[in-house]
Amino acid sequence: MTSEYKLIAVRKAMRDCGLAAVIVPSQDPHQSEYVAAHWKAREWISGFSGSAGIAVVTLDHAGLWTDSRYFLQAEQELAVSGLTFHKQTVPGAPEHLDWLKATLKHGDKIGIDGALLSIDAEAALRQTFEGTGIALMTTCDPIGMAWTDRPSLPTAPVFAHAEALAGKTRMEKLAAIRAEMATVGADSHLSIALDDIAWTFNLRGRDVECNPVFYAYALIASTSATLFVDAAKLPSDIVLALAQDGVSVRNYADLGLALAGLQGKLLLDPSLTSAALAQEIGTACTLLHGASPAIQLKAIKNAVELAHIRQTMARDGVALLRLYRWLEATMASGETVDEYTVGERLAALRASQAGYFGESFPAIAGYASNGAIVHYRPAAEGSATLKPEGIFLLDSGGQYLDGTTDITRTIALGEVPAAAIIAYTMVLKGHIALAKAQFPQGTAGHQLDPLARMHLWSQGLNYGHGTGHGVGFFLNVHEGPHSIGSAVNLRSREPIVPGMIVSNEPGYYENGQWGIRIENLVVCITGACTSSGQFYAFETLSLFPIDATLIDRDLIDKAEWSWLQTYHQTVYDRLSPLLDAAEQAWLLEKCAPYLG
Repeated sequence: MTSEYKLIAVRKAMRDCGLAAVIVPSQDPHQSEYVAAHWKAREWISGFSGSAGIAVVTLDHAGLWTDSRYFLQAEQELAVSGLTFHKQTVPGAPEHLDWLKATLKHGDKIGIDGALLSIDAEAALRQTFEGTGIALMTTCDPIGMAWTDRPSLPTAPVFAHAEALAGKTRMEKLAAIRAEMATVGADSHLSIALDDIAWTFNLRGRDVECNPVFYAYALIASTSATLFVDAAKLPSDIVLALAQDGVSVRNYADLGLALAGLQGKLLLDPSLTSAALAQEIGTACTLLHGASPAIQLKAIKNAVELAHIRQTMARDGVALLRLYRWLEATMASGETVDEYTVGERLAALRASQAGYFGESFPAIAGYASNGAIVHYRPAAEGSATLKPEGIFLLDSGGQYLDGTTDITRTIALGEVPAAAIIAYTMVLKGHIALAKAQFPQGTAGHQLDPLARMHLWSQGLNYGHGTGHGVGFFLNVHEGPHSIGSAVNLRSREPIVPGMIVSNEPGYYENGQWGIRIENLVVCITGACTSSGQFYAFETLSLFPIDATLIDRDLIDKAEWSWLQTYHQTVYDRLSPLLDAAEQAWLLEKCAPYLG
């Protein structure tokens, strides 16, 4: 179905529902960032494939709103679909809700699927339109009515994640959640987020691209728990193991019935629980609104998980080394290499490493101007050919049974502009400043964010994305509750505590020319305890050389150079035992500028 006919079908459904507009968010009923094909309604109607954005369709207009990370991508993809591109968080440009308020009239109705709208989001929407005479309807879904060839829900089997890797048993995790429930007086807890559920029950799945999760809900009581999941996806040995731990299994679609008969005090997260589910909860149940206990518990990695991720980083570094060594040799021989081929080759090299499961996100392989597209994804057909000049940015990651990786390196393929050298050096200085940070207990991500930006700011430069995101353990590559970025992002207001893994990824992007980003994963560790209190620091986990040819050495101070020396010595010491002689020589050549 073409974009034109999709809009015709959606508008017919809107008229049938009496709607003047429909809002199409990016989420699924679990408020996931990345969703199964069944829930890609916004992509279906707009053609925009980025992970964040909102489509709005009225009877005479169709538009897509997204933020600066996706501006260039949205311009390219919407040019094909025909929808109008609207920029989010840009001064002078109305947000989609402001646009709707200015466009619609008293008595009009806006539709949005209540299954995709959290309790908090519904309340905010209703408040936004209060007093305008514009009504919100959450029970009519024009997209679902028009999407006649919609993919079915995933059916891939669920599998166990070994306790030897997880570091804690299912019963230990349930006990920790129940302890948190007890502190607020909850009799039961409704778990919504897919990664929370996978972590809690030491289970994994293949329902969402790049995220080893499965579609399910969970109701956790003081002495029992129920997992709501398609029973056909659970092998009999898992069902038996769950039963031995007091966990029963019911069908995914049965949650509403269970909620209708629930009594006592129910703890739920209003930022995750859908408005549609909230309507299912019986009147005998008292609601307690609060954050899901699993979010914080899973973010703080235990000693077993951290030991595994350190080993995983070494294997991941070996795969990267073999990719870049191959790339150098291939280009030196005069063979043609394009961006897509680089990503495919890297995935294959990672697949040769023990415990590999898949990519943690599709590789962002951007040559020259494509590197300025923050979330660029090269296509199999028409991706750019690498040339022996300019800059190549590669942001990639792997899912392994024993950890999740995410690393970005920017390299020179030949001569580069002087401005790029300065920008790269400022990005590196910011990366080092954050990696070296010592900060008092209670420090939040937004307080650390300026460390990564201050050197760019000194040159009048900046970047539009956050500096760091939490990372799961064989789970989602983007994980809360913490992040490093602007205080506008609620996650960046969360204190960083020992055990939390977060990315360190400042960058700079010159539209139409090149992009620069340097990313390692770091883990918060306990530092010195002084008369001023407890301090924390970061341990860098990722292991791969940083391109020395792009650095203006005159702009690097002694302390920064010392960090680079220590880091590259660690890279060489950790990776070289896993390499053959030729690979060791290549690695030494890349580390030598820092070690001499």
